[in-house]
Amino acid sequence: MYRRTLSALLPALLTLGAQATAVGAPTPADLRYGGANFNALAAESYKLAGLGGQFTDWLGAAYQKAGVPLAGGKTLLAGLDARRAALGAARGAEKDRLARETATWAHTFIKKVVPKFSLERGYEFASIPRTGERQCLLQSTIIAGLLQRAGLDAGLVMVWKSQSGQESNLGHVTSVLRLPGGAGDVEVDASEPDPTATHSGLLAWVGGGYRFVEAKFAPDSLITGYARSDGQGPMNGLVKPAALTFLSLNYVRSQFDYYRGERATGGVLGTGTGKATPAGLASSESFLRRALREEPANALAASVLGNVLRKQGRDAEARAQFRAAGRLYAAQGRTPAGVQASLSWAAGPS
Repeated sequence: MYRRTLSALLPALLTLGAQATAVGAPTPADLRYGGANFNALAAESYKLAGLGGQFTDWLGAAYQKAGVPLAGGKTLLAGLDARRAALGAARGAEKDRLARETATWAHTFIKKVVPKFSLERGYEFASIPRTGERQCLLQSTIIAGLLQRAGLDAGLVMVWKSQSGQESNLGHVTSVLRLPGGAGDVEVDASEPDPTATHSGLLAWVGGGYRFVEAKFAPDSLITGYARSDGQGPMNGLVKPAALTFLSLNYVRSQFDYYRGERATGGVLGTGTGKATPAGLASSESFLRRALREEPANALAASVLGNVLRKQGRDAEARAQFRAAGRLYAAQGRTPAGVQASLSWAAGPS
């Protein structure tokens, strides 16, 4: 009897647990340079590429050759730890000034030691020592890691509207520095020539879930608030920076696997072959499903998995996948045009 009662209650209990999880903000990713999470992300990339050694050894050697010192440090770790001590001793406006100076240094340093940008390969840590290439997710992970090691509050957000006003389906990632004095946030994006960027459309955790938001800027590229794209939120429409949580470690991991699926050789974009191949699509599917296991709220991975299934001729599964992706976008407050087109196809005749 008790087993039957428990079996009947279990779905409801699981639903309540899921709801409770959805309300509590996830812990923003701890990406401290040289820390366990940072090293694990780099090690996985090296393993997939069949590359030996450690990324931190490569970046430490690059620092000594770059001529871009931080706080007089002879080594990268010495410079970061010296800046951490200086920030710990600083107060008020001086602390914010040092924080911005550190962000400017990180931006300059990464662009100097990793001069090339590659959408096809630059998401892998292994691409930096092999080809000197970076991409938005990787460079932002490293910058956030350096800032965190220096004792600063920094993390990652997705971007859906660039500083030029161009909209995308979460097509970019940037690191964000939260100023220690509480004045607001500053985007630090090595894809841009200036150290601070002004991408206005972002995605991060706000109000119980990942949400599309629009950043509100003051002078000096300072974000003083965020407005939810769905119009929900406080009465004045703005969420204070402190109420926005950067992407979790699960989301960051998921995004690395998303790019592996998107850019698989012969995969959904036909990378390296000019067209999709059965083996490439299978690789795309594998990485995208892994991305969704790591972060079920990754709407971008969910929608692109639908594209993979459609290219494989699995139309019924593709339609179901697009509908699942559509529910994620709707819950997060915005449905990009390409996803709307996929949903229209999914609603059509089988």
